[in-house]
Amino acid sequence: MPEERLLSFPCQFPIKVMGKNLPEFEQVVLTIVRQHVPDITADAIRQRPSGKGNYLAITVTLNATSQAQLDGLYIDLSSCDQVVMVI
Repeated sequence: MPEERLLSFPCQFPIKVMGKNLPEFEQVVLTIVRQHVPDITADAIRQRPSGKGNYLAITVTLNATSQAQLDGLYIDLSSCDQVVMVI
C-alpha cells in the first residue's frame, strides 16, 4: 500500500520559531534556516514580539522541496539552545 502524503512538494511552508527576545536570536534562527534553504529572502521572514516583549516569534515561509528538508530543519532548530519552540 503506497504511503499517503499530507504535503505535495515543492510547496510554500511556514515555520514559526519562538525564543527569548535577544538581539542575536533572529540571526541564530536565520543561520540555521539558511543551512537548509540557502535562497531564503528577507520578504519570507516575519517577526513579532510577545505581549510583554520577553519572547520573539519568527515566522519563515519557505519553498519546501522535501519532507527530509523539513525534518532536518525542525531537528536543527529544536536542537538550538536559544529556541524555545518550533511550530
